[in-house]
Amino acid sequence: MTAPTTSHDFQVQGMTCGHCERAVTQAVQGVDPAASVRIDRASGSVRVEHSSADRAALAAAIAEEGYAVAA
Repeated sequence: MTAPTTSHDFQVQGMTCGHCERAVTQAVQGVDPAASVRIDRASGSVRVEHSSADRAALAAAIAEEGYAVAA
């Protein structure tokens, strides 16, 4: 049986290239390796679908990569 999936949406400023997208994805997956990350660089939106991570921990991981994170 799989754990229920939760999704969180973030506004992330400063993503300008594919490297930025990879950095954000890796930061999120460092908190929850099974997380699914969908990024729309043009709008700065990041949707994370996961089963076990805390929203604050996800935001902190993204911020540690040097990006400004809003709800």
